[in-house]
Amino acid sequence: MVTSSTPHGSVPDIRNRLVNFKIRDVYIPDPGEILVELYANDILQGRVLDLTDTGTIKQAFAVVEVEGMGRHVIVPIERILSVL
Repeated sequence: MVTSSTPHGSVPDIRNRLVNFKIRDVYIPDPGEILVELYANDILQGRVLDLTDTGTIKQAFAVVEVEGMGRHVIVPIERILSVL
C-alpha cells in the first residue's frame, strides 16, 4: 500500500486506522482459529448426501452439502440439531 504522501518503499503509519483484509491473508493466528472464535456457534444448514455404515448413532456420520462451500462437510449424526 503506497499513497501519494508515502515515499515508495517506506511503511505508511496506519496506526489507529481501520483497515480491511481477507481472513485468508492473516499470518497469525491461523485463519481457522479466527473462524472458530467468531463463528463456532453459528448454525449451518445443508442437505445430507450420504451416511456412514456404522451400527450405532454414536459412531455414525453424515456427509452434508452446504450451499456456498466448495466441499462437503462431515458431521457426527448425534450432533445434528434438527431435521427439516
